[in-house]
Amino acid sequence: MSLMSKLLSATLIATLSLSAASTESEVKDYIKKHLVKSPRIKVGEVEIIEKLSPAELKGWDVYFVNIHAQIQQTPTVTDKVTVPETIFVKDGFAANTLIDMKTGKDYHKELKPSLDPSVYDDKHLFAGNKNAKHKIVIFSDPQCPFCQEKVPEIYKAVKEHPETFALYYYHFPLLKIHPVSDIITRAMLVEQEKKNFDKVIDMYTLDVNPRELNLTKVVNKLNQQFNLNLTEAEIDSDKIAQELRHDKEVATKTMVSGTPTIYFDGQWDKSRNKYKEFMTQKQ
Repeated sequence: MSLMSKLLSATLIATLSLSAASTESEVKDYIKKHLVKSPRIKVGEVEIIEKLSPAELKGWDVYFVNIHAQIQQTPTVTDKVTVPETIFVKDGFAANTLIDMKTGKDYHKELKPSLDPSVYDDKHLFAGNKNAKHKIVIFSDPQCPFCQEKVPEIYKAVKEHPETFALYYYHFPLLKIHPVSDIITRAMLVEQEKKNFDKVIDMYTLDVNPRELNLTKVVNKLNQQFNLNLTEAEIDSDKIAQELRHDKEVATKTMVSGTPTIYFDGQWDKSRNKYKEFMTQKQ
């Protein structure tokens, strides 16, 4: 968890100078002025991704926001960060978590914004027909153990049911947990550009130290294990770096914080198994 995320999590509830029916501008103003207390953090733009008013929350509005800020790491070093956050607002009060006391259901963990339709672009279509009945979107890291189990499974199902499903894939390497994912992800992008999607999915089985940072060692392993001809120049190219930045930006805007994050027909699929309900549909 980032420094800013920790600071946001510490602010459980606050009184706002908001009207009962809060406007987006009032919520943005609250976040800028009151949500972050640290003098090291300067909040810039607050981007509201979506607002929901679920009936089950009995008057609470849910704001999904991206907070763009600067963190003063040292007197001379400032980092720009974007932190996704969920804010619950009702009658002049705000909270960054909301729990049903009877069921223990934590709505901060249960709710995510809808997908922007722009994610369904041809460059990210890995399998299936783009005109298929159902669309699956995956944000994933090749070294994530849960991804290694789930992503190849979904890819195989989509390939077997191309008129039922279209699979769109976005790279979201979790570098603090397994730094080697940076190199593997860029290698995946090289093969993705060549439409070698089977090879991309194969890389989920790479046997490598998750903290390996030696580019030459990782490239050699990839070439040997998967019969590839990757070069270090390809992996280090500006084009590949740009594609990876794009995927990360989409993940941030979509408020993805972990992997695998899976959407089915534009809605977050917490179970990661929604597609199985449609496996028997006729082609």
